[in-house]
Amino acid sequence: MLSAFMENFTFCGEVNVQLEVRNASRYIVLHAHRMHIEAVRVAEDKLAGAVRVANFFLHPPTQVFVVVLNRSLEVQRSYNLKIIYNALIENELLGFFRSSYVLHGERRFLGVTQFSPTHARKAFPCFDEPIYKATFKISIRHQATYLSLSNMPVETSVFEEDGWVTDHFSQTPLMSTYYLAWAVCNFTYRETVTKSGIVVRLYARPDAIRRGSGDYALNITRRLIEFYEDYFKVPYSLPKLDLLAVPKHPYAAMENWGLSVFVEQRILLDPSISSISYLLDVTMVIVHELCHQWFGDLVTPVWWEDVWLKEGFAHYFEFVGTDYLYPGWNMGAALIRMLANFMGHSVFQMGLQDYLTIHKYGNAARNDLWNTLSKALRKVGKFVNIQEVMDQWTLQLGYPVITILGNETTDDIIVISQERFVYDSDAKTKDPDFGDNSYLWQIPLTIAVGNTSHISSEAIIWVSNKSEHHRIPALEEASWLLGNINQTGYFRVNYDIRNWRLLINQLTRNHEVISVSNRAGLIDDAFNLARAGYLPQNIPLEIIRYLSEEKDFLPWHAASRALYPLDKLLDRTENYNIFNEFILRQVASMYLKLGWPTNNLNKSLVQASYQHEELRREVIMLACSFGNKHCHQQAATLISDWISSNRNRIPLNVRDIVYCTGVSLMDEDVWEFIWMKFHSITAVSEKKILLEALTCSDDRNLLNRLLNLSLNSEVVLDQDAIDVIIHVARNPHGRDLAWKFFREKWKILNARYGEALFMNSKLISGVTEFLNTEEELMELKNFIKTYEEGAAASFSRAVETVEANVRWQRLYKEELFQWLRKSLTH
Repeated sequence: MLSAFMENFTFCGEVNVQLEVRNASRYIVLHAHRMHIEAVRVAEDKLAGAVRVANFFLHPPTQVFVVVLNRSLEVQRSYNLKIIYNALIENELLGFFRSSYVLHGERRFLGVTQFSPTHARKAFPCFDEPIYKATFKISIRHQATYLSLSNMPVETSVFEEDGWVTDHFSQTPLMSTYYLAWAVCNFTYRETVTKSGIVVRLYARPDAIRRGSGDYALNITRRLIEFYEDYFKVPYSLPKLDLLAVPKHPYAAMENWGLSVFVEQRILLDPSISSISYLLDVTMVIVHELCHQWFGDLVTPVWWEDVWLKEGFAHYFEFVGTDYLYPGWNMGAALIRMLANFMGHSVFQMGLQDYLTIHKYGNAARNDLWNTLSKALRKVGKFVNIQEVMDQWTLQLGYPVITILGNETTDDIIVISQERFVYDSDAKTKDPDFGDNSYLWQIPLTIAVGNTSHISSEAIIWVSNKSEHHRIPALEEASWLLGNINQTGYFRVNYDIRNWRLLINQLTRNHEVISVSNRAGLIDDAFNLARAGYLPQNIPLEIIRYLSEEKDFLPWHAASRALYPLDKLLDRTENYNIFNEFILRQVASMYLKLGWPTNNLNKSLVQASYQHEELRREVIMLACSFGNKHCHQQAATLISDWISSNRNRIPLNVRDIVYCTGVSLMDEDVWEFIWMKFHSITAVSEKKILLEALTCSDDRNLLNRLLNLSLNSEVVLDQDAIDVIIHVARNPHGRDLAWKFFREKWKILNARYGEALFMNSKLISGVTEFLNTEEELMELKNFIKTYEEGAAASFSRAVETVEANVRWQRLYKEELFQWLRKSLTH
């Protein structure tokens, strides 16, 4: 039983724990943190006799609560532990915390939980580790002007004369504490029902529900539950699923069983002003969280070291689920995709069905999954030890780079070698294990041979040694090799320079001989290999010269993603204009071919228009970012029209680009106009891109002003403040300002986000990832000496990143500029 007092942000609770004694003990130890314990009682269930409590106390350093008894509890007896306590509904984003919104000029508050990974202990005394599962019977007492939600449906509600109501929820199945959840709010909802009778509701602010901002999410959730039930052959296991959209939350979403909580920007969507990109982002978050209702909730990791497994499956099904909703839209997902590919998708699906059926309502470790998948393979006559293969991928540091070299004496013999891929080649000398056989993977390398007009069928080679020789029968002197066909493997592929040249020539002459996904993979691999020093710096830039003829989105997207970090390494250098000019030349012709979108995009045809519209958006973004004059003029014209007419006629799919470009190019009045719009608009998707646009200014005074405003929670939501600081750090005019602000305000920032490890890590990484001078590296190291406590791992990764940036500047910057000078003069 929990009573929530929203007027003063406190709550009190009574916890009753049924204990079965396996070993005699005078001590009962649970997790509890940041609460006041009022009373404790222990009684034997059958005899109802009390066991005298000698003492009880909280131990904050270990976040445990200890009950000391006068005598030992007896083995094979059952006892009831009752704890009465009270605590605050916190302002931070963990445990049972509060949030707020404004409706008709009135600020309204709500309370919601975030228990993952170890914050249930802040809301009630419990055994707060994933291996401990129990059933939970929750009751919540609140004022009648509010409603309460939890994992299960309300069984009964008892109304009191003083305006309070107590909701008694049905008992949960066996579950861990981290995905238990509740909320107290005055939201409204819309609902739908699946074919199997599951009631799905979306709760949000009344104005958002009235506008229909949750309708898209509600509709695809129903369809996805039906899809997953069919795919896994395991029914959704609860009678209902609530989706709760809250104004602030430490994550994009949390997969609480039966009550998934989303930050508003990741679930609410206004069709009249939301872009296709935003629609797909919302889709993938929902697909991800729904997958967790099976992977994570129904079957739970034994311990946090295997949490990657549930996240890996959810990430994989982002693409499977999205492809179901929008056929033809497909990409891939790392290890799980590689596993599914070499097993065969139907066998992989069969193995997952068995895994979920065997372990439902229980815990499972990664070996349970590997064993089940191996059994599925044996059923179809394949004998691969999945555990042996996957342990190398999951227990070793990093991932490999495969290098394929031609043999100087025999055309059809190749040499394949593997090593751990690192961006900082100095790591090879720092790590004594790097050069020997300590880092080895069993790698399912798919390979094909091609020439100017066609490509062969792929063959699979299992690479398990440091270096191996293989015969490729179709390989001739003029042929090129391509590895990791359709990017199904979780590794990078490098070639000798001769093969890279043949691939570059192929892309220039007839790029369509190579598949879309492999064209994207070549671009991604080449840029990252060059960044790490495995390849000359000119190779990736020579590859992207063919893009003027590329009509598919994925290769352009790969190029854009790869150019972004390179741009940030160069944007404060003397010769940056040379790099800038080279990129503009690669983009110019496709920018002219595609033109600008109109505002008449039909959202119902996402699967048909997505690739084309995202290609156009990618090209416009590159053109405006690197200073294409027409792109700048178009952006300025659209912003000026908006200001003068007070009608926003900017095409939806490029609004963020136009806003950012306008703020960067135009005067302070435009910044103030965007700031005013940010405050007045209520659509969450629009607020997000307006806030990010403010970070694009070239005016350092405005950037400093925005940084300082970001710490005011009444102006900028807590989770959005991190994005403000990070986006200012990505602006070359604001990088040093954000870095200085971060150091000066660290105590405030760490107090706000320190316990939310993901948010703290995101902030540290975002502010430091593009620092690249010796001076900035020294500043970082000196800062860490004073303040690293509580974020040591994040700061250690930051140092590795900045060291790699500094090393690249020292070793490769001038090599890149020399090639660019020659390229631009020819």
